[in-house]
Amino acid sequence: MLERKELEILEILREAGRPLGARHLARGLAERGIFLTERAVGYHLTVLDKLGLTRPEGGRGRALTPEALRELERSRATERVGFVSSRIDSLAFRSTFDPARGSGTLAVNFSLLPSPQLQRALEIMLEAVRAGYCLSRLALLRGEGESLGDITVPPGQCGVGTVCSVALNGVLLKRGVPVLSRFGGLLEVERAQPLRFLEIIGYEASTLDPIEIFIKGKMTRVREAAAGGRGVVCASFREIPADAGGLIQEVLAEMRECDVGGAVFLGKPGQPFLQVPVGRGRLGLVVAGGLNPLAAVEEAGIPTASKALAALVDFEELRPLRELLP
Repeated sequence: MLERKELEILEILREAGRPLGARHLARGLAERGIFLTERAVGYHLTVLDKLGLTRPEGGRGRALTPEALRELERSRATERVGFVSSRIDSLAFRSTFDPARGSGTLAVNFSLLPSPQLQRALEIMLEAVRAGYCLSRLALLRGEGESLGDITVPPGQCGVGTVCSVALNGVLLKRGVPVLSRFGGLLEVERAQPLRFLEIIGYEASTLDPIEIFIKGKMTRVREAAAGGRGVVCASFREIPADAGGLIQEVLAEMRECDVGGAVFLGKPGQPFLQVPVGRGRLGLVVAGGLNPLAAVEEAGIPTASKALAALVDFEELRPLRELLP
């Protein structure tokens, strides 16, 4: 079994996506609270080499082997419980988006799909966007070989970035409003109004984003909802202090001016919202999932591979979805 130090070395190499030497690895470990000399890092790299998890790349340092990626998946399963929750908090904290100025960075999801089916996919996404089942009508495109976060678009595919609901967390945090992200779920809706949650997965108890799970499990009915009927969409449930109820209305108005304030529903202070209990002095907040347009694409039989909470991007990179149509 690998030591924590060795797992962290592998994780740093994975995140970097390129070979690193002992000096860079020592710095990365220090940022994670593990302080080792370059010589000590070199010792652990020798161990990892012998185990077939790293390989020397000349003067560039060490690179990961395919076995290392598999080992990370096996070894981190228990430690990743709560990963989604911490990822949400991290992106919210690091985002700089200011809707009053219409500038800064905000969180996006990223989805891969076959290039020949891009136009049809964008048309389907636009249906969901027009129906209001996402936080924003803005998106971005990446072509073959281009990257977003740690994802590079493979041959024959293209990438679509959509605004993540965590963008709202980031704006509220900058205004001094703490946000408790509780769970992602399947929300039954009718005529753009929420009815109840059918399934939920708590962020603290999950190693994967719930929205990704629901989409790949083909559990959504976004296209039915977008057509004006009763459907099932992805949404997240958050809580904020009841005293911030007035402020959030101001924030949402500013965000809508930037086309980043879509389907957000507010409960009443201290009262259950959509049958979900809410703490005293708090109110419930439901935000439509940014991946709902991609769920509609998946429902139409076009294969997608989506990663929620993919990265932070500059607001200026985003364009209205209709403008992305070929």
